[in-house]
Amino acid sequence: MRRRPGRVAKVLPGPPCGRTTLLPKHALALTTVLLLTGCTTGPSLETRSDVTAPPGDSHHLTIGSAGFTESDLLAQMYALLLDRAGYKTSLLTVANRELYEPALESGQIDVVPEYAATFADWLNAKTNGADAAPVGSPDLNATTAALRKLAAPRGLTVLDAGRAVDQNAFAVSRSYAREHGLKTLGDLGASGLRVRLAAGDECVQRPYCAPGLKKTYGIDIAAVDPKGVGTTQAKRAVQNGQDQMVLTTTTDATLSGFGLVLLADDRHLQNADHIVPVVNRSRAGGQGVTDALGRLNTVLTTADLAAMNEQVDSWRRLAKDVARGYLRDKGLLR
Repeated sequence: MRRRPGRVAKVLPGPPCGRTTLLPKHALALTTVLLLTGCTTGPSLETRSDVTAPPGDSHHLTIGSAGFTESDLLAQMYALLLDRAGYKTSLLTVANRELYEPALESGQIDVVPEYAATFADWLNAKTNGADAAPVGSPDLNATTAALRKLAAPRGLTVLDAGRAVDQNAFAVSRSYAREHGLKTLGDLGASGLRVRLAAGDECVQRPYCAPGLKKTYGIDIAAVDPKGVGTTQAKRAVQNGQDQMVLTTTTDATLSGFGLVLLADDRHLQNADHIVPVVNRSRAGGQGVTDALGRLNTVLTTADLAAMNEQVDSWRRLAKDVARGYLRDKGLLR
């Protein structure tokens, strides 16, 4: 099952203590290593030498993955593009942002695919406390600026975002949409229909979910059916008419198999969770890495990500093979 760290869960601070020992294996092999030993938090932001150091250009780079399908695909594409640019790469899976972000700061991981608004809010909570006002927004430029401001003191550089975005999204059955003439969430609000929403139980309180649907679109949420975010159970509940709408993501490639279609977020309730590479400045902040990864921005779309997710999750293809095939099709690999 696909999952995204930090998307729907409460933004949590880092672990109270714990040193992350990360042991990358051979190049282009996804390795899961998650060892906590001791209690060290590393140097303070004020004393880190790499914060003000010039951008580095190490030729041996570790690419991090968060361990779910989409992150694996992005990490594989990053590695292939960097290999083509003359770097030597290895891949490392650390399925918890509380662990891989400090590893990125320390240089144990050099590059990781992230989500702009989610990562901005996560760093904001880590820096300013869990009660800090969110800095992620539907405005990509404002979100990216806030993210870069939070990342820079930690020795991290946020590269440019591409077109691909993995946001929360809402789907209804194709027959329901056809019957009521629905293409957007605005259409659903204007219809006056009462809706049972299949989602996580936190949807009752989250501003992007039930409260936001009511405030932004005027949608009448009769109840939240706590079946999880984009789970098979939640989609089947909409498919069989038990619920009318399900919370999922824009890169969910399984919707058509359940007879479901997304309703467009026409008033921009959701934050700008565009895909952004984040790098350790002292090791991967040079122009070579920026240029290599920037090539993906010219081609990768949300629909492309959904299609690749489907190949891995439904067709059981290896993420490495899917990533290589995609880059070849787009002319980015020989």
